[in-house]
Amino acid sequence: YLRTFIYPFFTRGRPFPLQLLFFGTLFCIYNGFLQGYYLIYCAEYPNDWCTDIRFTSGLLLFLLGMGINVHSDLLLRQLRKPGEVTYKIPQGGLFTYVSGANYFGEIVEWFGFAIATWSLPAFAFAFFTLCCIGPRAYHHHRYYLKTFTDYPKSRKALIPFVF
Repeated sequence: YLRTFIYPFFTRGRPFPLQLLFFGTLFCIYNGFLQGYYLIYCAEYPNDWCTDIRFTSGLLLFLLGMGINVHSDLLLRQLRKPGEVTYKIPQGGLFTYVSGANYFGEIVEWFGFAIATWSLPAFAFAFFTLCCIGPRAYHHHRYYLKTFTDYPKSRKALIPFVF
């Protein structure tokens, strides 16, 4: 939701396409409706669900992923001065280890949500998120390696130290 509603207003460089904002908004409304409908009308949780290990670990994972995502987006926004359109190498935070730190944060965030809610629609959305933005991280990584001769060779694409 941050990427759809907030991030476009803070980007520098090239204008953000209105069509992407529109379709991103439609997707978020539809997904939000499906997730909310399931949680309100279909899911049944015991009274002590808030103390269940699935909920607490999922919530912690969600908050960790959101922190990574927001911090990484902040670092990306600070790469360019107003009016600049050239690409630069992201530095700091999880960008020290992966090219797609913001993508990694978002994936962690939605898997945390899926664990906290323990619902099939949430796991489906987390998996969809992985399948959609995982390849984007890989392609960004390849682009950085081809474009910048001084790009850190030890950085992975998406998962620190692994991939």
